[in-house]
Formats: sequence, structure tokens, C-alpha cells
Amino acid sequence: MSGARILVVDDERQIRRALRRALEAHGYEVRGVDTGEEALAALKWRPDVILLDLMLPDMDGLAVARRIREQSGVPILVLSVRGEERQKVQALDEGVDDYITKPFGTAELLARIRVALRHVAQQPVAPVVEVGDLRVDLDRRLVARGGTEVHLTPTEYEVLKYLVHHAGKVVTHRMLLQQVWGADYAAETQYLHVFMSQLRHKLEPDPARPRYILTEPGVGYRFCAPV
Repeated sequence: MSGARILVVDDERQIRRALRRALEAHGYEVRGVDTGEEALAALKWRPDVILLDLMLPDMDGLAVARRIREQSGVPILVLSVRGEERQKVQALDEGVDDYITKPFGTAELLARIRVALRHVAQQPVAPVVEVGDLRVDLDRRLVARGGTEVHLTPTEYEVLKYLVHHAGKVVTHRMLLQQVWGADYAAETQYLHVFMSQLRHKLEPDPARPRYILTEPGVGYRFCAPV
């Protein structure tokens, strides 16, 4: 991952400078731009990850994300002071890979970048995924915790499989509902609450303090990425 190219899209010079210093200190190659149009032009540079602010002087950040998605599958991490749940859900549903609310710590940002880079490098997902004492064998459709097989219903397994396929990324309620139950159920969040509770009781050492299936309040869920 060292040497990966990071494109920083933010109209605040101080933030671009601070991010450049922090990222270059960890071996990344960094380019900074301050408008949406410059960000789209910089796709020719072939960045490995894009850090995108939503409040740009020439166009809305979500519009920039949509246009990037029309041309590239590069991971997009939104960095924004706008931390409303509705805003996060909209961004993630538009194809953004992750959403980090300002202010944020450098360690958290670096971890999110590493996850994004791993997700791209490891496509397709390995047939066996292990996190802690949890083992998911996607080829054999087997799930085990601490060496003991865990029985999941077909729907529970489909929910888990989708989360595992997107390990480390936030998956919105809408994404999960459409994928597992179909487009007609996109607003039926009660289905998710029930099945997520069932999954956690079967998979988590302490369902009240989940380690594997994490909640992004009001937004969705994130499966803990393998280290």
C-alpha cells in the first residue's frame, strides 16, 4: 500500500496541506485540488483513493462523486463537516465508499484508507474470511465461531455474506434491504433490525457490544475488516 496515490479534494488550503504532510509521512503520494472540475480532471492521474469534501466552490461534492463513478471505481472517502445521518446515507447510496466527519484523527483516516486499498486489492473476496474467532467460508456456505459451526437461516446468511463482501465499508440500510429482500423492501428497516439482532446473538461473544457487525447509527452497518 505504500506509494499509493491519494487525491485530496478540498477547498481549504490548510486542510490540504495538513493531509499532504500526514499522508506523505506514511509513504503515500499525494495530490491536492480545490474544485470539483479539477478533481474530475485529476482522474487522469489515476489515484488509488480519493478524499472528497462535499462543500466545494464550483459544484456539490455528491455531484462530483456521481461523475467520478461514471468513469472509475476508485474508492471515494468523503471528509465533511456535514455529519447529518441523511447526508451520510445519501452519499453512501450514491456510491461513496466511506464517510468521515470532520474533525477526525489521523489514525482513523489512515485506517480507513488502508481498508479501502485492501478492498480493491483483494477483489474478489477470498473464499474464507476470518476475523477473531469468526470464520466464514463463502464457497461452502459455512459459518463457525470458535471452531463450532453456527446455523444460520438462508436470509441471515445472505445478510452476513453481503456484509462480508463489503468488509470494512459502511453498507446502508437501503443497500442491504435491496440486495437481500429486493427493491420493494428498501424502506422496511424493521426487517434489518430483527435479522441483525439474530445474527449478533449467534455470532458475537457479547451481542450488546458487537465486535464483528458494527452499527453506523442511523446509516447502516459495517463488517469488521480482517486485519
